[in-house]
Amino acid sequence: MMWQDFIFMIGSGLSIIFLAPTLRDASARVPLGTSLPSMAIGFVYGVTFLSLGMSNSAMGSLAAGTMWALIAMIRSPTGMSITGRLLRLESPVLFASDLRRWLTGSSTSNPSQFVPSDADHQYRSSTDGSAD
Repeated sequence: MMWQDFIFMIGSGLSIIFLAPTLRDASARVPLGTSLPSMAIGFVYGVTFLSLGMSNSAMGSLAAGTMWALIAMIRSPTGMSITGRLLRLESPVLFASDLRRWLTGSSTSNPSQFVPSDADHQYRSSTDGSAD
């Protein structure tokens, strides 16, 4: 065994130990923007280590990637509906206007884009007791 393989395996093992409390904590909420890239990095490193003949490092990285995948599925604020949340657009019209502004380089903004939707207004009314 190469000493580098051993060091990378230890590092991956430690990351799994440090991530375990997040997976066990029912109140933990880890954004998908954190967990999905970390999961992808673990899997890419695992395949890379395997291609270099560093099988211990590969298994450690794949295990760390799997841990991040579990965190993404179980501890994301959206719960188990990862793909539904990633593919859903809150407002396709707002997205299209933003995309158009980004592509044309226009710095003007539409003031109506900052106005809360009716659902936001209804939620605030029901939670703070006001009936505007």
